[in-house]
Amino acid sequence: MTDLYPLTARTTATRSRSRMHYERDSAHAVLDEAYDCAVAFVVDGEPRVLPTMHVRVSDTLYLHASTGGRLGLTARADGVKVCVSVTLLDGLVYARSQFHHSANYRSLVAHGVATPVSDESEKSAAMSALVEKLGAGRTAESRPPTTPELAATVVLSLPLTEVSVRLRKGGVVDDPEDVPLPHWAGVIPLQRVAGPPQPAAGVESAIPSYLPGRRTSPWTTAVPMRGTHVSLEPLDPSHTDGLMAALADDEVWQFLPTPRPSTREEMVEHVALATREQWTGERVTWTQCDPVTGEVIGMTSYHDVDEERGSLGIGHTMVGRRWWRTGVNTEAKLLLLERAFETLEAERVFWYTDIRNQRSQQAIARLGASRDGLIRRHRLRPDGTWRDSVLFAMTIDEWPTAKKRLQTRLAAG
Repeated sequence: MTDLYPLTARTTATRSRSRMHYERDSAHAVLDEAYDCAVAFVVDGEPRVLPTMHVRVSDTLYLHASTGGRLGLTARADGVKVCVSVTLLDGLVYARSQFHHSANYRSLVAHGVATPVSDESEKSAAMSALVEKLGAGRTAESRPPTTPELAATVVLSLPLTEVSVRLRKGGVVDDPEDVPLPHWAGVIPLQRVAGPPQPAAGVESAIPSYLPGRRTSPWTTAVPMRGTHVSLEPLDPSHTDGLMAALADDEVWQFLPTPRPSTREEMVEHVALATREQWTGERVTWTQCDPVTGEVIGMTSYHDVDEERGSLGIGHTMVGRRWWRTGVNTEAKLLLLERAFETLEAERVFWYTDIRNQRSQQAIARLGASRDGLIRRHRLRPDGTWRDSVLFAMTIDEWPTAKKRLQTRLAAG
């Protein structure tokens, strides 16, 4: 197998030949990044275009279709002549002249005859490859197709033999006489970004790590941490009932920006919101548990993570009333601060608390944090009134002294 696809009459460019590419690696990269393609074919002398999903295995493209659909029916005999197109749009190009407006893109066109896969093992492997493309490991965490489902599905095989890639990258190309014009010119980059997962109704299992779009920086990853009084476990939907039991006290939620969940369904949504925000890096949440029994005690988070500036907040902290005035909160903060300053090498850790919450302010001050100021009308309370927040902070220079103080407090019981 050569590294280049051969040129044919259908893949040879008639203009802008410098944008044409025939490297297999370039073609494979476009196909592998895209989840969908457009398949053009002819039915009764009329052109048709069908959007569908695809997967590449080696130098074969597999297309998903239905036995009752036009593409599946047309290909049922000896296959169907197709033209497959994939486009990845990377940017909009604004020139000074309307004629030179353009786009940055990577596109692929493949010609050939797509034939139904009749071999059951190849068909099953192709369907598994399509599922695995959505997330490596997904086939093991989903039900395989039944015999009727396999019978209702057509998998078409298209050998990648007549393929071309066309791309444009770079900036504006204006005519020299247009450069002095006062009109704005430039490029707006575009990219496809996966949003936070939205679990289906009734799903309470953890969000799989293989889904696209997850931020994987250590700053936005909740790792297990264990102490004598408390263990911090990455928040999981399985903690819902434990949180419901531990935090069933209005006083625990008194100064928090969200009301206490009064039903299990509301707690499920509260946990789901935290896990979605963890996925996007907005918040990194742990469940606080008894290190011996595993009983859920509460939850706590990093928030407003700024890896570039080495800064993060600690908040959204709730501890069940039964564990107040124990070593749980002190040790949890020690674990979180150790990770922030010693593992992540943060420069600054901060806290926000309601100006009315004197108990929280005293607890934060006992950690060794300094009161840096007041942020007026900072957040809305659940009752619709504005909250003034007191800002506390601790820097890397203050951490060694604070660490010794916290360790001494824990040792003293």
